[in-house]
Amino acid sequence: MKLNSESFVVFVAFITSFFAVFLSVGIVLGVPAIASEFGMNNVIQNWITTLTALVIAVFTLPAGQLSGKYGVKKSLIFGVSLFLGASIGACLSFSTESFLIFRVLQGIGIAFSNVSAIAMVVQAVKPQNRGKALGFTVTGIYLAGSLSPVFSGFLVHNFGWRAMFYFVIPFLILCVILMILKIPDEWITYADSKIDTVGYILYGIGIVLFIYGFTNLMNGFGAISIIIGLVLLILFGYFELRIESPAFNMNLFRNMKFTSSNIAALCSYLAIASITTILNYHFQYVRGWDAQISGIMLMVTPIIMAIMAPNSGKLSDKIHPQKLAAFGMTITTMALLILIFLDANTPLYLIVVAMILQGVGMGLFTTPNTNAIMSSVPPNETPNASAAQSAMRTIGQTMSLGILTLVFAWIMGSLELSSKYAGMIMQSSQLVCLICTMICIVAIFASLIGIRSKDSFNI
Repeated sequence: MKLNSESFVVFVAFITSFFAVFLSVGIVLGVPAIASEFGMNNVIQNWITTLTALVIAVFTLPAGQLSGKYGVKKSLIFGVSLFLGASIGACLSFSTESFLIFRVLQGIGIAFSNVSAIAMVVQAVKPQNRGKALGFTVTGIYLAGSLSPVFSGFLVHNFGWRAMFYFVIPFLILCVILMILKIPDEWITYADSKIDTVGYILYGIGIVLFIYGFTNLMNGFGAISIIIGLVLLILFGYFELRIESPAFNMNLFRNMKFTSSNIAALCSYLAIASITTILNYHFQYVRGWDAQISGIMLMVTPIIMAIMAPNSGKLSDKIHPQKLAAFGMTITTMALLILIFLDANTPLYLIVVAMILQGVGMGLFTTPNTNAIMSSVPPNETPNASAAQSAMRTIGQTMSLGILTLVFAWIMGSLELSSKYAGMIMQSSQLVCLICTMICIVAIFASLIGIRSKDSFNI
């Protein structure tokens, strides 16, 4: 069967989504080995994952405007190429500083890739097939989440943590080649817009200060950073409403379906992103498993998500997507309620039940919610909508990891993570899960508000 350019668009989006998540999940299993090699304490160790997520959050909104102005395909090629180069650099790292610099560059590349991939799918695929195509793209995310623990655990255990980065390189090269040779079209929606440098600066500094302060509330500067960050983000919103070519079109938030779906997305990632790390710590530090066995266990949730995502995508083309999203978050909340009581005596089968519920719930939530966001804006605003959706995801993930870092620092101080402190690790994990459960409930209500909205989808 001959593949058309639309098929290659979806396939490339699948590949880029897959490997962005593959490293994000896999790095969790490699963190103990990386921290040991470079002599990191638990605070710096947690920043291995948090830093990249923060950089993605900073560059997501600029990526939306820049991809619309210069072309979605060009933006995706740039993002994947930078991701590729930074992955090579990470393999060659010789210190904490050099490794973290390449993690920053990876974050920039992933930010452009995330925004451009979704925008390209939405622009290239017919509206009646949009949910199905997005479902396939999201399946890449969840399939990566299911395979990464197994592959990354195997690679780290047998070949060292650098093997994870070597593994992604040929696939990223393939992705660039396919975009150049097999996707002839380009999608430009903001050709005449001016670059909003002031907006980028206000947003970038504001989000960095807010999230940095959020992860450092143990000292006085953390609270000050949050306040300054919030002020700058408010100024960013005010400024964007008053210029001709904003970095982000704030008027999109006048659509309640768009707003409620984005709030639900933010809360869902806030609630879920740190759970993989918590379970990994439980398996390695509390139960004493190695990275390879832990990776096999961690595949339960994402493999369920990978099964659910394409089916929920098809359903969201026929059933109100926010109804599916609310139902999915309800199931996810049940999973987190179980994990609140996670300790050394928790039966393994109960942990597996919680992981399955989380997989079913997030599988029912993510694709319909993404479809709701992308379908609630005019076609020319798809880069902005994709940037918003990606920003909610990355900000939520970063803040979730920030909550993890904050709670662990509050309970453990600067102690290193090891089996001899298993009691404090369990105490920290239980508190994080309690906080995440409450956030999950907020996501349910956000989806329900969107259902009642009189705003219509642009389908």
